[in-house]
Order: sequence, then C-alpha cells, then structure tokens
Amino acid sequence: MDRASAQDFISELWNDSVVPELVEYIRIPNKSPAFDEHWQAHGYMEEVVRRFERWALGAGIRGLQLEVVRLPGRTPLIYMDIPGTGTDTVLLYGHLDKQPEMTGWREDLGPWKPVIDGDRLYGRGGADDGYAMFASLTSIRLLQEQGIPHARCVVIIEACEESGSFDLPYYIDALQARIGSPSLVICLDSGCGNYDQLWVTTSLRGLIGGVLEVEVMREGVHSGAASGIVPGCFRILRQLLERLEACGDGTIVAREFHVEIPANRVAQARIAAAVLGDVARKLPFAQGVRAVTEDGAELVLNATWRPALAITGAGGLPAIADAGNVALPANSVKVSLRLPPGCDGVKASQALKALFERDPPCNARVRFTPDWAASGWNAPAEAPWLTRALDSSSQAYFGKPAIYMGEGGTIPFMAMLGERFPAAQFVITGVLGPHSNAHGPNEFLHIPTAKRLTCCIAEVLAEHHRQARG
Repeated sequence: MDRASAQDFISELWNDSVVPELVEYIRIPNKSPAFDEHWQAHGYMEEVVRRFERWALGAGIRGLQLEVVRLPGRTPLIYMDIPGTGTDTVLLYGHLDKQPEMTGWREDLGPWKPVIDGDRLYGRGGADDGYAMFASLTSIRLLQEQGIPHARCVVIIEACEESGSFDLPYYIDALQARIGSPSLVICLDSGCGNYDQLWVTTSLRGLIGGVLEVEVMREGVHSGAASGIVPGCFRILRQLLERLEACGDGTIVAREFHVEIPANRVAQARIAAAVLGDVARKLPFAQGVRAVTEDGAELVLNATWRPALAITGAGGLPAIADAGNVALPANSVKVSLRLPPGCDGVKASQALKALFERDPPCNARVRFTPDWAASGWNAPAEAPWLTRALDSSSQAYFGKPAIYMGEGGTIPFMAMLGERFPAAQFVITGVLGPHSNAHGPNEFLHIPTAKRLTCCIAEVLAEHHRQARG
C-alpha cells in the first residue's frame, strides 16, 4: 500500500463526505428502543437508516449490494455485501442507535447539536457508533482505489446495540446462510486509551442489571411517629447492597461474580498502564477526588477484569425541595453490575436476584426485577499475521506500536459471535478515547483518530487476504 497516498485519500474523503454526513446524523435523536418506547412512531431510526443507505450506495464502492433487512417487530438492520477475491469472508460490525441525551453538556454543546471544535466533532452518536459504517466502507474504498485485493466483506449495521442487541441474534439467524463463516471479524465500537496509537480490545466485560425495591409501609408516615419503630427502607437498601459490594473500597464481595484473570491479560494490563501513565486522567474527577488506587495496572484490571457496581437511578425519593419530615414507605434503585469476561450473564443475574431477596432484614418486602443479562468476552489468541498487521499499521499511521487492553464496557454482539464463529480472528477497536465520554455529556469523535484507524483497518484487510491466499 502507498501509505502516504492512503492517508491523503482517506483524509480528503472524510473531510468532503464523511464528516458532513456525521454532522447530519448527530442532529437526529434516534435513541435506542430501551430509551424511546415509541421509536417506530417517531421515525428517527428510519431517517438514519435512509441516510446511511443513501450514503453507502453513493460511496463509489464497486460491487456493493445493500439491503435494509426488516424482521417483524424489530429494529431494522443494514446488510451490505462487497465481493472480493478468494473464498474467505470478513464481517465488519457497527451500530447506528444512540444513548439518551444526559444532562451536563457544555453551554455551547448539546446531544443533537453537532459542533466541530478543532479536531473534535461533538454530539451524541458520532463516536458511539455512527462513524463505524463510514470507517468500514472507506477502508474498503481505499483498497479498491489502490488496486489491493481483499476478501469478501459483509458489513452489518444494527439499530439495537445500546439496548443490549436483543434483536441482533434473530438477524444473525435469519442471515446465517448469506453471511457464511467469517475468518475475520472487525468491530469498531470500542475505546482507545489515547489518541496516539492503535488500541486493540482483548476482552469485554459483561453486564447485568435490574431494579431493587424495598417496601416497609403502605404509605408515608410522619417521621416523628415512625422512626425508631419502622425499619428505614433506605437503610435496608444499604444493607442489601452491602451483601454485594464492600462500601469501604467498592470491592464486589460475592465470589460468584469473579473469575480468575489470565496471566497474559495481567501482563497486557501492565504494559497498557505504563503507556498511559496516569490511567485515571481520562475521567472528569471533581476537584481533589482521587482514584481508588494509585497502581495503574490495578486500575486497568479493575475496569476490565473485575466486577463493579454502579447505581444508575433511584425511585421513591422526593426532590430535596419537596422533602418533608416523612418516613418513606418504599425506595428503589437501578442496579448495574459489570461482570468479568467468562462470567455467565444469565447465571449471574439469577445469583444476584437470590442474593438480594433471601432473608430480608426485618422481613421487609424486597424484590429484584432483572432487566437484562449480557456475558462478557475474551478474545482468542491473535494469529501472528494479525499481530504483525496491527503493529505495523499502528506504526505507519500513528507512529507508535499497537497496545492491547481489555475494555470495561459491554458489546453483546462479540460474545455471541465468538460462540458462532470460534475459528475466527477478531479485531475490536474504536475511537472512544480520553474525555470522549460515550453515553455522557460532551461526547465527541476525534476526527484524526478515526481517519488513521480507517487506514489501519484497510491494512488489516489487505494482510488478511494475503494470508488467506497463502
């Protein structure tokens, strides 16, 4: 590959075509079904699908065939098939649905307000994960432009990932004969530790969640009459949560949610921590707040291979301005528990329900209602050709070697595909680096990283074809 020409070609294509399309995409509030129960009636998802379809068909990719597949009652899926040489197939994946708005956006920004500020494109969904289709297709366009052969490529863009990809297995089943058996899977929905090199995701945590409810009275009562007699529902919530998490340091004390961390992942965590330096600096700590430990490698392992609890919502608590001296009858919290790779999500969800509901303090009415369960994923060992391709492309386009590290988030699609295609190689990477803040306020796409990543994917596709041809 002529790398200098490749960079120029991709940069021009992104500046002239991709970035303007992403700007328009950000304007559309196509929230995932979990956050918009009326998504069909609102029509935002269909609007994005039509825009993506129109752009892809006009992208100048020879042989591209595109179909918007629609299973009854499910979100749509864009299926693209690009012919190549040889008998191998590469599957490239992304999604187009978005997280909800979230509060706290900078005054001049907003979730549906695209703003280009230097190298950054702000707005919901640009980095997570609207860019993925454009990076996938422009990497193939680059190979065609330089006359470099590649395997057949199947590109799948789903519309349900932020809701746990609950529609995707049905589409994979329906399209199985058309997809075939990929020897390489590429997913562009992950993160990067910095914007200075290619980051390869080696594992993903799983996720279970649900609503934990505690009821102690039929109605609220004056706190002077009830306190000291009626057990506080908030106190009981705390007791139940302490069955799972040690309040002193946040360690998950229930052993059924842990796994043994493989030695090679521990070694990679140490390398990644050394490259990152201050591992925690990417997060927007309030002034004076410190991370849970100063050991960078332990922070990496905490965020990638250890379970962790987050309380993401609460019910039954009046707003402070409305809070009188009333003993509350009931409280509830939304529980989100990250699971290490290798911990079965369904079994973990059942175990969490049993842990919360057994022997309730003061015989309070306790109920845990699970809402979803996704298992984590540990990548198979990289083939030597893939390691070489990742490292050489990172050196070529970033000027530094590739770094391998687990991710704390969940991509349910990966665990499912790992089971479906156990012989495939996997490349999981992305552009969600420091402060890019997927799911939160001020999400942005770092445009130079997306361009360089596109070039790297093109080189991986080229090397995959060379290896397949022998």
